[in-house]
Amino acid sequence: MIRSESCTQPFNPSTEHVCGRPLGIRFCNKTGQLYIADAYLGLQVVGPTGGMASPLVTEVDGQRLRFTNDLDIDEHENAVYFTDTSTEFYRREFMPSVLSIDKTGKLMKYDISTKRVTLLLKGIAFANGVALSKDRSFLLVAETTTRKILRFWLKGPNAGKHETFAVLPGFPDNIRRSPVGDFWVALHSKVGLFSKWATSWSWAGKMILRLPFDFKQLHYLLVGGKPHATVVKLSSEGEILRVLEDIDGKTLRFVSEVEEKDGKLWIGSVLVPYVGIYTL
Repeated sequence: MIRSESCTQPFNPSTEHVCGRPLGIRFCNKTGQLYIADAYLGLQVVGPTGGMASPLVTEVDGQRLRFTNDLDIDEHENAVYFTDTSTEFYRREFMPSVLSIDKTGKLMKYDISTKRVTLLLKGIAFANGVALSKDRSFLLVAETTTRKILRFWLKGPNAGKHETFAVLPGFPDNIRRSPVGDFWVALHSKVGLFSKWATSWSWAGKMILRLPFDFKQLHYLLVGGKPHATVVKLSSEGEILRVLEDIDGKTLRFVSEVEEKDGKLWIGSVLVPYVGIYTL
């Protein structure tokens, strides 16, 4: 399959492994470059004038990145922090990754100057969103399967260690820092009795995967059967400050990212073709 020919049509999941699927994007304010975490094509960058993306990282220690997910940039350290969700599953297989409680996710650091990659944390159950704290002392990483936000210390007496920062009422996707240093977390869905049971034991999830369910049926069960939208605001200490919901999914469903700017929230979703705007 020739990429230039297969990628001219509207988005098609069957060709995303060829055309790419950008999941996380961040601008470097210092250079104007756009850094991209592409699920299939790895860590990429686009120059300030636009154009084709150039690959930066496609493999680490001889192992190809299988599910590059999100990133954040420390402009002072000239570093990009990014996640690889799994070494076993591709993005199209995200539900088997969750239900089997796959713990092969990683958090890594890319040094822009030396082009070297350093492994910071492994064994993450569906490594997802990434956000750097305002004082740059720690990183937050969404561990979607366990519904946790992990804190990885970059500086101070706990540097190199990690801990649970928050336990959430649903499956976290991307994390974005607010202008004052709090964090907005998008929840793909809230957790129900079925999804809590299915993701508590690997045998339960694997048993479900053996049943004759298609993608839509599995997703229906995992999200509780009702499309909805949930956003959580966390303090810099992990306290839940605010919860915003569209419980009936009338306007938004399955939120993937929340960006705060000029008193408004810009809200994205992996399953609806528009951006929601909420005035704070």
